[in-house]
Amino acid sequence: MRRGLVVGSIAGGVVAGVAALCLSGCANVGYYWQSLSGHLGVMSAARPVSDWLAEDATPGDLKARLRLSQRIRDFAVSELHLPDNPSYRRYADLHRRAVVWNVVAAPELSLTLKTWCFPVTGCVGYRGYFAQADAEAEAARQRAQGLEASVYGVPAYSTLGWMNWAGGDPLLNTFIRYPEGELARMIFHELAHQVVYAAGDTMFNESFATAVERLGSARWLATQSSDAARAEYAAFDERRSQFRALALATRRRLAQIYEPKEPVALAPRSQAAMKKEAYEAFRRDYEALKSRWGGYAGYDAWVAQANNASFGAQAAYDELVPGFEALFAREGADPTQQWTRFYDAVRRLAALPQDERRRALALSR
Repeated sequence: MRRGLVVGSIAGGVVAGVAALCLSGCANVGYYWQSLSGHLGVMSAARPVSDWLAEDATPGDLKARLRLSQRIRDFAVSELHLPDNPSYRRYADLHRRAVVWNVVAAPELSLTLKTWCFPVTGCVGYRGYFAQADAEAEAARQRAQGLEASVYGVPAYSTLGWMNWAGGDPLLNTFIRYPEGELARMIFHELAHQVVYAAGDTMFNESFATAVERLGSARWLATQSSDAARAEYAAFDERRSQFRALALATRRRLAQIYEPKEPVALAPRSQAAMKKEAYEAFRRDYEALKSRWGGYAGYDAWVAQANNASFGAQAAYDELVPGFEALFAREGADPTQQWTRFYDAVRRLAALPQDERRRALALSR
């Protein structure tokens, strides 16, 4: 899916550099090995952007995108105060459409994602694979256990800065040709993961990174882009906003259906019937949106496969964004320090217990 709802992940569910710590003596060695070897394959394919630009064999359109990416990368440091390190100074062509494929799973009558736990990163609501077939096999195992499961391709992931000593996270063919505004969002999002990370709280981490990408890309487009790039982005972002609003309304409807009612919980059969109606309404409303969009079909695959797991995954990327954006605005008394003050405030939140973080963000809105 082309960045409709989900941007990336944190090392596909496990920081690849840390996976090396668990190559022996731990359960599920095979999973850690595919994570480590897959990441090493990505790293070994990457070369400095300057090398690609110097080669006659590099296509002209790719050179233009790489030059743009470096302008965006410099802007991330100078204007957004994101880390100045080797990440996104190299490029790799993986010859595939996604860098990893994530598996998410949720119960039949719940949007709460199943979690998997890893060293350092803590527990996250997805499990990443560098081969799509492996991800599909894992999804099948989750379905066999009675869960709803979904697999989605991820165009980029963050190693949280752990791999900067080895060249950092590279630019990839999976997103380098995104429209200008989308390319900026991607780079800002993944760099944000290197600023603040709360172990075991996927929603906090992804919503923070989404807020940074939204705020940062708005500033990039306003000050650095051409009128054509702004118009292209505005058209894409309007469709995305409308689709996200529809998905959010459906997610809230499903949450109400699944929530136990007092004094007696709804019978599972009744909940299943209401769930079916909610999904049918979601798909009808999507078709109406498509008609207004002139037939744009960028979300067709997501809608066709939508289930509790995919709606639960979507929540991680946008549920807390309004709170982060309000926090950013609150720190704006001195524009020259707004970004650094914002990051400091988010670090303080990350040090709190998860429930306290959520309450603080709710109060920020």
